Amino acid sequence: MGSRKFSITGARYCSLVGDFNGWSPTENSAREGYFGYDDFGYWFIILQDKLRDGQEADKHYFQEYNYVDDYDKGDSGVDAEELFKQIDKEYWEPGEKWVRKSRLELVAKLYEQMFGPNGPQTEEELGEIPDAETRYKEWKETQKNDSENDQSRFAVIDDGKEHDIFDVIDDPISKEKFRAKKPPIPYWIEMRKGRKAWLKKYMPAISHGSKYRVYFNTPDGALERVPAWATYVLPDADREQSCAVHWEPPPEDVYKWRNKKPKVSKSLRIYECHIGISGSEQKISSFNDFASNVLPHIKNAGYNAIQIFGLVEHRDYSSVGYKVTNFFAVSSRYGTPEDFKHLVDEAHGMGLLVFLDIVHSYAAADELVGLSLFDGSNDCYFHSGKRGNHKYWGTRMFKYGDPDVLQFLLSNLKWWVHEYQIDGFQFHSLSSMMYTHNGYAAFTGSMEEYYNQYVDRDALIYLILANEMLHELHPDIITIAEDMTVYPGLCELTTQGGLGFDYWVNASVSQMWLWLLQSVPELDWSMNKIVSVLTSNHQRNDRMLVYVENHNQSISGAMSFAEVVIGKLREQRLESADVAFRGSSILKMIKLITFSLCGRAYLNFVGNEFGHPNKVEFPMPSNNNSFAYANRRWDLLMGKGLHSNLFNFDKDMMKLDEDEQILSKGSAKVHHVNDSNMIISYLRGPLLFVFNFHPEASFEGYIIGVEEAGEYQVVLNTDEISYGGHGMLKIDQCLHRTSNKRSDGCRNSLEVTLPCRSAQVYKLTRILRV
Repeated sequence: MGSRKFSITGARYCSLVGDFNGWSPTENSAREGYFGYDDFGYWFIILQDKLRDGQEADKHYFQEYNYVDDYDKGDSGVDAEELFKQIDKEYWEPGEKWVRKSRLELVAKLYEQMFGPNGPQTEEELGEIPDAETRYKEWKETQKNDSENDQSRFAVIDDGKEHDIFDVIDDPISKEKFRAKKPPIPYWIEMRKGRKAWLKKYMPAISHGSKYRVYFNTPDGALERVPAWATYVLPDADREQSCAVHWEPPPEDVYKWRNKKPKVSKSLRIYECHIGISGSEQKISSFNDFASNVLPHIKNAGYNAIQIFGLVEHRDYSSVGYKVTNFFAVSSRYGTPEDFKHLVDEAHGMGLLVFLDIVHSYAAADELVGLSLFDGSNDCYFHSGKRGNHKYWGTRMFKYGDPDVLQFLLSNLKWWVHEYQIDGFQFHSLSSMMYTHNGYAAFTGSMEEYYNQYVDRDALIYLILANEMLHELHPDIITIAEDMTVYPGLCELTTQGGLGFDYWVNASVSQMWLWLLQSVPELDWSMNKIVSVLTSNHQRNDRMLVYVENHNQSISGAMSFAEVVIGKLREQRLESADVAFRGSSILKMIKLITFSLCGRAYLNFVGNEFGHPNKVEFPMPSNNNSFAYANRRWDLLMGKGLHSNLFNFDKDMMKLDEDEQILSKGSAKVHHVNDSNMIISYLRGPLLFVFNFHPEASFEGYIIGVEEAGEYQVVLNTDEISYGGHGMLKIDQCLHRTSNKRSDGCRNSLEVTLPCRSAQVYKLTRILRV
């Protein structure tokens, strides 16, 4: 038996239509004013599974399909009568079980005892009635605790006060004995049939893989929609219309999880990816392609988490997956729900966490497939009027104050964690939902900008509820806030007035690098400006997620940083070897300083770990629906050169964090910033980082201050030949001993060699006691 529930206010008649009933709008339906529709606008449609030929209906009304617990419980083959016998034997003690034939049985027995033919007929036969105390003592004797009498024992209240007839004191021993008993829950669970037993006897009302839609009769005419809670959706050939697919595989085909979730690391190294563009061919890649080809690369590259965007079902592929139409369904472009479970399971087996970029800030304005005008009314899920439409993106805005919308969105979060074992969420574009102007306003950092009439308080309450629910049900889950306005308290506890996120995304760092690369000559770069942007913010540094470039830099009509840098150098008509050296040098330094100076989490977009040379452009009418740029050039890693060198460096940078836990060491201590020489140096944890951004000048014997006296060994050098550098540092220049000369406010100092366009990471290997 199955049921479908819809919260619809604009319809007069609701039904399910599909392959299972010949697309009849009258066979499985509910009408206004009849059973199946209530005063709150909820429609209930019950689909009864059919008894197979030759099978008998269940004798006991409570025998039903086991939807709640493990699907396979109840498939042991033990029938109900045998289970009742086991309950009697293992649960009840002698004398405790007494089945009443009628609710008047006790009354009848008492009446017969007093007034029946065997009772006293005269006062002489009745005899002398003892006083109350004597009668009580005689009755008490019959209530002794012995093995032959297991009836509960009670005592009458007699404290001189007037009591209700139901005031009875039960014996403490009997009370504890009763409380110690455990109800026979396992037997009742077993009483419900597992899938195998159920399917053997009953034929599902909707078979696995059957297509269906929901049908509404509205004042404006008939509508057919894909159910809002559909878990798998398939479009027709021209993708103009879609159908929900009932996804409930038979027991033998259900995915069996093999790997446990990895433990959450203290430092997150996140690999951001899109399934469709992750392959090298000019086509949409699948879940299975990603699991076989990309996951091993991510593991080898040293990342410990993946973050997938564009996963949830969307009609328009060119929207990158952000115009979601079906919130509970994985995109059918990439494969089936079982295929995605396999991907998540494989990732967990490799020690990779799986995060989902969730879009609850808006929805696609699609009417045939999505939620817009779902029941014919304009405010079923969204605000009506201008507030219900994004000012620039053509999307619909949820009305977060509606209990049904809250239930829908919160249930959606729980669904992804429960069904697909998702380890965390990045909440996409919070500024679109937190403000009625959708974040399109000037923000100077003044508190008044965050607490005025343009703030959607219902949206804030939803985010608080989402974080409260997720962390209560799943304490290890990770939630990340993507908010360009840097709303105060994103990562503060909800009990302290915050929104409760674990991390917040600092987008200003990437914007700074793009501005420097595109608009500022290298010699004019300000070291103080770089340090200020990387370390100064209004939120908590220990909750900050940073990146050099994420999908926005490659997809939003822009170019990848490698494309920007290499293209700019080629305009100078340099030799190809010089272009490769200069381009890789600046990219490595940008990555290292962003990775190590600020934040506790780092993100990289797929392909940028090896300096992907192309932007991402999804197929659309403007490019004749071409897939030429909707892929990744994995072939660039096959040979030696710029891209393999960049990958080697990125891999060793991840390895450095794996060994030293840089990201979890707290804030860095910046103690040397020199704009003239373009030098930056800071300490984080046990490591000393020194950067020479000067494009021409190298330095010998450059003095950098350190606190601990001892010997410092170079553990990472961007100028290594294996990273595409010149290898200017010799072996004898990689180990340095401190002098007691004070510098940069530190007690000791080092004299180091700094090649141009390079950075070195030193580790204290031996402490000297002075």
